[in-house]
Amino acid sequence: MKFSRLVPVVLLLAVVAVLLTVLAAYGIGGISSGVAQAARWLFLAAFVAYAVQRRSLTFWIVVSMFVGAEIGNDYPAFAVNLKVLSDAFLRLVKTIIAPLVFGTLVVGIAGHANLKQVGKMGLKALVYFEIVTTFALFIGLAAINLTKAGVGISQTGIDVTDEKLQTVEQSTSDIILHIFPENIAKSIAEGQVLQVVVFAIIFAIGLAMVHQKHRRPMLEWSESLSEVMFKFTNVVMFFAPLGVGGALAYTVGKMGFAPLLNAFQLLLTLYAALIVFLLVILLPIAFIARIPVKRFIKAIAEPVSIAFATTSSEAALPRAMEAMEGLGVPRRIVAFVMPTGYSFNLDGTTLYLSLAAVFVAQAAGIDLSLGQQLIMVFTLMLTSKGVAGVPRASLVILLATVASFNLPAWPVFIILGIDALMDMARTAVNVIGNCLATAVVARWEGEFIDNYVAPDPVDDLAEADSALAQHGH
Repeated sequence: MKFSRLVPVVLLLAVVAVLLTVLAAYGIGGISSGVAQAARWLFLAAFVAYAVQRRSLTFWIVVSMFVGAEIGNDYPAFAVNLKVLSDAFLRLVKTIIAPLVFGTLVVGIAGHANLKQVGKMGLKALVYFEIVTTFALFIGLAAINLTKAGVGISQTGIDVTDEKLQTVEQSTSDIILHIFPENIAKSIAEGQVLQVVVFAIIFAIGLAMVHQKHRRPMLEWSESLSEVMFKFTNVVMFFAPLGVGGALAYTVGKMGFAPLLNAFQLLLTLYAALIVFLLVILLPIAFIARIPVKRFIKAIAEPVSIAFATTSSEAALPRAMEAMEGLGVPRRIVAFVMPTGYSFNLDGTTLYLSLAAVFVAQAAGIDLSLGQQLIMVFTLMLTSKGVAGVPRASLVILLATVASFNLPAWPVFIILGIDALMDMARTAVNVIGNCLATAVVARWEGEFIDNYVAPDPVDDLAEADSALAQHGH
């Protein structure tokens, strides 16, 4: 059967399965639970056939969600054993974090060692990035503490006694000392993400201060390391459907469908928080900086659509840079601010991580103080630098940070079930934020061209033909 012909079949089977399940649940029409179960598995078989033809990792993750949930519902005793799949996936993810964070931070900081040459423009850009991402952080925290999307998830059958946040009383001195590594190998082995971040930042600053002949080899090595780890992440993500399916089967087998309702609530919370961020933070900034909002929206429509569809900011980067030049931002400003923003100005990702981290704590029944929440999100904000180009890379960051704060990992797999839908929105906001940052810095530098008219390639070609004709060619 052709790819397009499977769509109505899958939709029809989905409707029939839902209808029969509802009728069986309420005892209407004499429909037995066995008939409803058979209808659901028939729908899943068609769904899998559709996924085979699509060959999309995101779609396979969605399929594995449905299959895992059905296994957990129909065969709970067997579903509990599938936790090994999610544990194996989690172990693979944890191997990524230290080299990925080190490589991206070193390249992001030492790679811009020419900040002295760029001067005040670089400083203005970094100040702007820090202010806006901080607003995103606090909006995320406010939203999740307001909706409490993770509260109320039953932990029946889940062994969390060894996974909860440490309750050992620590002084301010202990907390501060815990940030700084005494042995980088020990920090990596223990999953102390913030210590790895501190080491990487100091290493990058030292690298930026040495002579070019010493800096270049280490910078190229770090760049190669980060690129390899991006590919490593992509390879590991091929195991995501198994990890998600196993985790969801285990979760539903142990706790039923209640956690999925919380996940949907988290999804709504994220979208609402991102809309608030766009309207309350970015829109006023555009007005204050006197950015032509209508022209700006028209210019970014295509790159934002690309980012939303592909869940990768990097996929939208070339078109976004071109769009900002067409809006009236000089190329030298676009070339500096846009790539730098991809490392330091991840508004959507920062907001999402603050939501997700607190959701994990709420799901685990752990009441984090505001200070603990800020330390956790500050860690997430630092470790997320430079990962905008990789779909679902924020999952890697989230899992590693959750582990370093001794929070349980199982709520993260509840998030992973809807991560693709959340990734689309946060990536689109990342692109919007970076495009606006480019325009704002140009205005701040006094170089934004208000009435800029982008040259028409057709007109340029006509002028070239005319010039050739005049010269007798």
